[in-house]
Amino acid sequence: MTTLDHWGGTSRYVDLDGPVHYVDFGGDGPPVVLVHGLGGSHLNWCLLAPHLVDRHRVLAVDLAGFGLTHPEGRATTVPANALLLERFLAEVVGEPVVLVGNSMGGMISILHAARRPASVTALALLDPAVPLPLGVRLDPQVAAAFAMYAVPGLGQWFLRKSRTGVSPRRQVKRVLNLVCANAKAVPEEIILASMSLLEQRAEVPGLDEAFLAAARSVVWTGATRRRYYTAMSRVRVPVYLMAGDKDRLVPVASAREVARRNPSWRFDVLEDVGHVPQMEVPELVAERIKNWLEA
Repeated sequence: MTTLDHWGGTSRYVDLDGPVHYVDFGGDGPPVVLVHGLGGSHLNWCLLAPHLVDRHRVLAVDLAGFGLTHPEGRATTVPANALLLERFLAEVVGEPVVLVGNSMGGMISILHAARRPASVTALALLDPAVPLPLGVRLDPQVAAAFAMYAVPGLGQWFLRKSRTGVSPRRQVKRVLNLVCANAKAVPEEIILASMSLLEQRAEVPGLDEAFLAAARSVVWTGATRRRYYTAMSRVRVPVYLMAGDKDRLVPVASAREVARRNPSWRFDVLEDVGHVPQMEVPELVAERIKNWLEA
């Protein structure tokens, strides 16, 4: 199986009221911290990080309940993981950082930047979880899944059923087909590493409950539009918002509304890209982020 060495990463742990896993990709320069989305992990960043280490020290943290940061009785909601990120930045990095967040990680990064502005120098958001504008409909498959996650008991049953009799490779490919406009753009090495991570997590207790708590919290945070939009308006650092025009989880209309409300933010729509541009077009994302930071 492909290991983190393949991408220049080193696996590390820190005790933040329990073990928190992160990957140090090395590099010199101002620190960049990468924050994954719902159901994601440090592996979501393995294609992007090597393109950033020429100018930055790059770290990717696994939020509570995801990757190799197991729940172990900790809350996995958006507010709880925002506090985990706050402690990680203070106790592991120890200096202001560029935050790069995808999906739920983008949501958490926005809330952190609004709450602790002195700890962030810039904020890059890749298809962040943001409110759904009135009149815009979610992809039917995504809407159905989140409707089931919301119902106690039904969410657990749905997650178990989705794994029953399904090989690790098929589970990984199914997720990639959902989050990518072109899943074939994701190299085999990521698929193999993701399969290995699935097998590592298979016997960890409480992962379904952790995922469902996080999913419900993402929905609730996005639904409280006024509070969330207010948090965005309080971000005082430069922000670069990117959105894939083929994103099935966060419609591009949602990103356009956020950009309209925050005209000082840089906003780009990536054509023929889905929910995880850092995995589909990592070289493009890295180039744009680095050029933006230089400017």
